[in-house]
Amino acid sequence: MEYRKLGKTDLELSAITYGAFAIGGNMWGGNEKKDSIESVRASIDHGVTTLDTAPFYGFGLSEEMIGEAIKGYDRSTIQLLTKFGLVWDGSNQGKGEFFFDAEEDGKTIPVYKYASKASVIKEVEDSLRRLQTDYIDLLQIHWPDNTTAIAETMEALDLLLQQGKIRAAGVSNYSVEQVSEAQNSIQIASNQVGYSMLNRGIEQDLIPYALQHDLGIIVYSPMERGLLTGKYFNEGKLKENDHRNGYFQQFDLKKVKTFLDTIGPVAADKGISLSQLVLRWTSLQPAITVVLAGARNAEQAIANAEATAIDLTGDELSFIDTALSKI
Repeated sequence: MEYRKLGKTDLELSAITYGAFAIGGNMWGGNEKKDSIESVRASIDHGVTTLDTAPFYGFGLSEEMIGEAIKGYDRSTIQLLTKFGLVWDGSNQGKGEFFFDAEEDGKTIPVYKYASKASVIKEVEDSLRRLQTDYIDLLQIHWPDNTTAIAETMEALDLLLQQGKIRAAGVSNYSVEQVSEAQNSIQIASNQVGYSMLNRGIEQDLIPYALQHDLGIIVYSPMERGLLTGKYFNEGKLKENDHRNGYFQQFDLKKVKTFLDTIGPVAADKGISLSQLVLRWTSLQPAITVVLAGARNAEQAIANAEATAIDLTGDELSFIDTALSKI
């Protein structure tokens, strides 16, 4: 496993980081708790020291399972990353910015972007309880809240830093302009954003900014929610309540399949999976600090962890980039 320094902090994160969105269950067609916890532990046992979660994932369930999964491990060797700013329980009392309606157990649950100082403080206490820890290594705002001044949100993070409840402050889904504004208040360690072979928009602005200002970049959806594994084209239908049924329709699926068929021999020659090849390519892109990879069971978790051991030559990277240019 490779370990990388996050921005200007003293945090060392595993280049492949466990992404805990799917184990929360909501939006992913559900998952077995036993498999989820085993996937976390298998990740840790194979060098993945960094776990990324959020209160919204399963409405607290993902954080609770992470807290349970890390029992028995030395807490100081694990980096817990979580978020705030998506609320659903009415604690915002009608404030904030409506985001979308989530579905849970047949019920519609309105989700709001809300990051007032008081709300942030409350969310952190809830996360600490669910994670069964007394500090969070990196706390990130989940999505920008256009109803709360960035300076107010950053004031909450500064207080939490002073109290020792968080080790570093980050943002997620922020534009370069929003990151720059947040930096006027406190040191921002990182920005967590979507990035993949099929979604390279941040290369135009965020990556140059990160390189210039030593900002960490944590990327999610490197596999485009499983599309780049190739399984979608081979294994057929997803569960009816799986959000990916709609998500995948934004891509030219015929071109994506052609691309995966083109780079497949590179993976085959190395005796690795397409997933591992895609993860390794992503981790080698400029300014990318860590790559989030989800896993539903121990087998997937181990495969993800082993991706950083893959050696890609300059010719192989060029071959992949040429194939990508045709999508």
